Amino acid sequence: MIMRKNIVIAVVFVMFSAFMASGQRSYEPQFSIGGKAGVTLSKMAFTPGIEQSMNPGMTMGFTARYTEERFFGLLGELKIEQRGWKQTFDETDFSYHRTLTYIQLPLLTHIYFGSERVKGFFNLGPSVGYMISSSASANFDYNNPESVEGLPIENRHTNQMSMPIKNKFDYGILAGAGVELVIKKKHSIMLEGRYYYGLGNIFSAKKRDEFSASRGNSIEITLGYMFRVK
Repeated sequence: MIMRKNIVIAVVFVMFSAFMASGQRSYEPQFSIGGKAGVTLSKMAFTPGIEQSMNPGMTMGFTARYTEERFFGLLGELKIEQRGWKQTFDETDFSYHRTLTYIQLPLLTHIYFGSERVKGFFNLGPSVGYMISSSASANFDYNNPESVEGLPIENRHTNQMSMPIKNKFDYGILAGAGVELVIKKKHSIMLEGRYYYGLGNIFSAKKRDEFSASRGNSIEITLGYMFRVK
């Protein structure tokens, strides 16, 4: 809990410092809008842990960006993002994955550098979301795994495969880096990679519960287009 609070405080401090620094400059601001789409690779941070691999998904949404002429800006997004986990069962043909679909609202500090044509950038800040759907897929009866012949469940947690989601609200920290190519005066395309570190649990995490942590982590790779309005 202390570690999570320290992470949030550090991100808020970085965003506030960037905003104050940009506010002290006299450069003409710019405002851009656009869209983005891409893929996600996600896992869940369970405690106790379970064996899993990356679960593929998709993300897409709208972007609004306010920047000063140099260095700093703010980036807001409204997007749909899929996360979840893919459970592994040693070297068998059994498969299970669960996909959690969120509406996400990140608010990020945007730090950029480079020439007028090609710019590198970093994004950092908090993101909040709300789960709008949860779906599971498996090639066995995951509601009754004890009855499945050959399924390696000894000394494994299995309840998470059928447990209902307790907390649909989610929050976490986003960090990303990428490159922006200006193709015309008001048009640009962006390629970005991000990492999301979830701070909220999807299952109940009280002392009597099976998991003390069930937080989402994901990698996101997107391609976006931006149009400069101002």
